[in-house]
Amino acid sequence: MSNQPMVKPEALRLSDDAEKHYWRNVGYKIIKDWRLYLMLLPLLLIFLLWRYLPLYELVAAFKMNDATQTVLNRDFVGFHNFQSLLFGGDAAEFWMAFRNTFLLSFYGLLFGFPIPIILALFFSEIRSNGYRSVLQVASYLPRFVSTVVITTLCQMLLSAGSTFSEPGILSQALSAIGLISKESAEAGLLYSPQFFRAIYQVSGIWETAGYGSIVFFAAIIGISPASYEAARIDGASKMSQIRHVVLPSILSTITIMLILRVGELLTIGYEKVLLLYNNYTYSVADVVSTYVFRRAGIQVGGSPNQAVGSAADLINAVTSMLLVVGANMISRKASDTSLY
Repeated sequence: MSNQPMVKPEALRLSDDAEKHYWRNVGYKIIKDWRLYLMLLPLLLIFLLWRYLPLYELVAAFKMNDATQTVLNRDFVGFHNFQSLLFGGDAAEFWMAFRNTFLLSFYGLLFGFPIPIILALFFSEIRSNGYRSVLQVASYLPRFVSTVVITTLCQMLLSAGSTFSEPGILSQALSAIGLISKESAEAGLLYSPQFFRAIYQVSGIWETAGYGSIVFFAAIIGISPASYEAARIDGASKMSQIRHVVLPSILSTITIMLILRVGELLTIGYEKVLLLYNNYTYSVADVVSTYVFRRAGIQVGGSPNQAVGSAADLINAVTSMLLVVGANMISRKASDTSLY
């Protein structure tokens, strides 16, 4: 039997060396690329101060509502606020807001999600780079317009004569072609509950569709020209190329964006809804974020209850997280594409 020591394979030796000096290598990389990490620092601070640090306020959902005490010093009441919110005196108002949140988001997913994909397909078929750039910039611009300006435009185009000198020009046009009654135009579409969700969705699509098409357009221009050439040789028409070449090539991108969009089904910012809704449309427009805004005592009037408002916000956040996890699991089992 030989007494010579066994020599480790080269790959194993390199692996052991990398594991032994792991932190030294990490420190070396940080020092080498310190400029990149310095640029990352503001983003980390924003997440720390505006995303993670405020999380301790969520304990208010499990505490008694007492404005004279800080959140951490209030008496612990367990799930009492959640019981009141789901089954007690606050249940009717909360479930109405929850239903409105889901419906507004679901309609946005159903009608708004395909529009950026269609826009990206249109942009990819434009051969003139200058003309395409002008159209893309024009479609991106509404995304950078303030929400206040967007809602003011909606009011000017749709409001009643009692608010402005006469009914909005869009209300008059819709009335002239017979899509709405003259009475509805004179009363103002923003004051009609049956039109609020349509107004919200159309204005939202106009505001975000162009900006949302950037991701899909980037995926389309990354498709190899050889795939189009092979399809043309096989006699594929333009629609056949879109169906059999383009859409399968960007399917993974569509899946990822769809999963992220599903996670936002119960996430509607209060700003736009707060600026658009009124006493007449309250039953179809009030969402969880505006409910929390009102119940937490930020809005003047009513009976503020920070504990119940925090409980509503926590329920909304947990449900959104479960939607993302569920959608990701379904996508992973049905295909090879998932977030993680």
